[in-house]
Amino acid sequence: QVQLVESGGGLVQPGGSLRLSCAASGRTFSTYAMGWFRQAPGKEREFVAAIRWSGISTYYIDSVKGRFTISRDNAKNTVYLQMNGLKPEDTAVYLCAASVHSLPAKFIVEGAQYDYWGQGTQVTVSS
Repeated sequence: QVQLVESGGGLVQPGGSLRLSCAASGRTFSTYAMGWFRQAPGKEREFVAAIRWSGISTYYIDSVKGRFTISRDNAKNTVYLQMNGLKPEDTAVYLCAASVHSLPAKFIVEGAQYDYWGQGTQVTVSS
């Protein structure tokens, strides 16, 4: 069993920054692919970013490329999402997810491919 706990959300003005963290339990954290998804009120859950176990391969939705950076520290069992240049449309609950499988690139963006989910952390971008 894997437990994921997100933190770091909050209220920030447009153009501001936040860093989300996702702490994971489980001795084999380093073998997981990790992803961040978000869900805004009245909208479907949306892929944001993902990172493979090595930390070398990363994936982003087009709308956050150049603004968000996903990274992981396997020694700390933690994955991060650094969010810069935040926009009101980034407002959502951000969820961390873990996959125990080696996902092909075309599947790493699909929430249904992930095995474990955190409870989420609220990010609100507003002036």
